[in-house]
Amino acid sequence: MASQPSTFNVRTTLLLLLLCLTLLMGHSWAGNFNKDFDISWGGDRAGILNNGKLLSLSLDKDSGSGIQSKREYLFGKIDMQLKLVPGNSAGTVTAYYLSSQGATHDEIDFEFLGNLSGDPYIVHTNVYTQGQGNREQQFYLWFDPTANFHTYSILWNPQAIIFYVDGTPIRVFKNLESSGVAYPKTQPMKVYASLWDAEDWATRGGFVKTDWSQAPFKATLRNFKANACIWASGKSSCTSSNSTKINNKPWLSQELDATSAERLKWVQQNYMVYNYCADTNRFPQGLPAECTFNSTTT
Repeated sequence: MASQPSTFNVRTTLLLLLLCLTLLMGHSWAGNFNKDFDISWGGDRAGILNNGKLLSLSLDKDSGSGIQSKREYLFGKIDMQLKLVPGNSAGTVTAYYLSSQGATHDEIDFEFLGNLSGDPYIVHTNVYTQGQGNREQQFYLWFDPTANFHTYSILWNPQAIIFYVDGTPIRVFKNLESSGVAYPKTQPMKVYASLWDAEDWATRGGFVKTDWSQAPFKATLRNFKANACIWASGKSSCTSSNSTKINNKPWLSQELDATSAERLKWVQQNYMVYNYCADTNRFPQGLPAECTFNSTTT
């Protein structure tokens, strides 16, 4: 008589199947830089490697480098994994952002300001609406962003823009149009990434300059993912008459739950180093309108 499979063997088989499924899902998660992006400037300083799975950006004294997505999006959840310039990166900026075109463009920014060896990076965030920015918030990170890849995400939907680091929210910009605050909702945006020289302002307000003997500086990107409404021929893929397609996009209505709100509060209390809504010297005529509603999470 054949022996019955043991509970251990059944559990092991199930775990192996789950692991295989996870690996398959992880593989489908990663985008392909050859298919998703164009190198927009810097020539061979930007390199697509490993069959499109990895992107390297570099900066030397002559030029930096940058890419832009082939597609435009109008709302979505955009993820990118970055490993930042190691060592003495003072004066350099690694940027990852969404932007439309023109003088009245909208823009949602992650910018990583380099620093001297051993000093922390500053994550600089900003939101432009109708060509108007000046909404900077800056943070230190709770890890070394040069040692490993970390995921930086932008959730952009009709209710809010949320900046995430490894799934932890660090900033929210709410839709306050009902209170007269412009909100980006009509202009499709492309995804951009670049590495460039900003020694006139990036590190300690420009006090610390770029040490070009350390060049070329390099940053690496991988695992681009866009769960987003694709804009093409003047139309959004999310305006389909097929309601099922729209309902399968939970990020279109996603907001912070109670746990995420607590994590946001933790980050802003412990790692925020600049908040435009607290800078009364910068705005002597009064803080921007959105600061009145929520100075810590707007």
